[in-house]
Amino acid sequence: MVDRSTLGRLTLALAALLALGVVAVATNPGLLPTGEYERTTVTVVDDATGQTLASVDARVADTGQKRYTGLSDTDSLGPNEGMLFVHDAEDRHAYVMREMAFPIDIVFADANGTITTIHHAALPPDGTSGSELTRYRGRGQYVLEVPYNYTVRHGIEPGDQVRIAGRWGPESGG
Repeated sequence: MVDRSTLGRLTLALAALLALGVVAVATNPGLLPTGEYERTTVTVVDDATGQTLASVDARVADTGQKRYTGLSDTDSLGPNEGMLFVHDAEDRHAYVMREMAFPIDIVFADANGTITTIHHAALPPDGTSGSELTRYRGRGQYVLEVPYNYTVRHGIEPGDQVRIAGRWGPESGG
């Protein structure tokens, strides 16, 4: 039989472990499992001509955990593959190349699907700490990550429109 003193210490130790776990997840949501990513098609349309510039098969990151993990668990992207980050509302966001295996283009689009900013994000040098990572900033509700220089090869520029199939897209384009 366990005496009260031992039971008290055990309860205190378990409470401390639980508190540490809560703090760890609160400061690093990527520790939680992300689950399966749903997919959608993102089509980019020239703002002046209405011509389709590209079509991307995108995994959808629509939760905090999925947005935190992003493509960091991915070895590479196919030529027309990407990841679509969906935020609850348009705002200013910053994306980093955390634990990435390949460079990407980062495309910000506002709540209506208009592209506001495009970054060409190279891999950070080996040994770059999390606090030293470049922050790629932009304004938008949607962020599309595609292979490096994809936007250059397809003539995608700020002002062009993203149209997102399914429930994630802006009402005007989805």
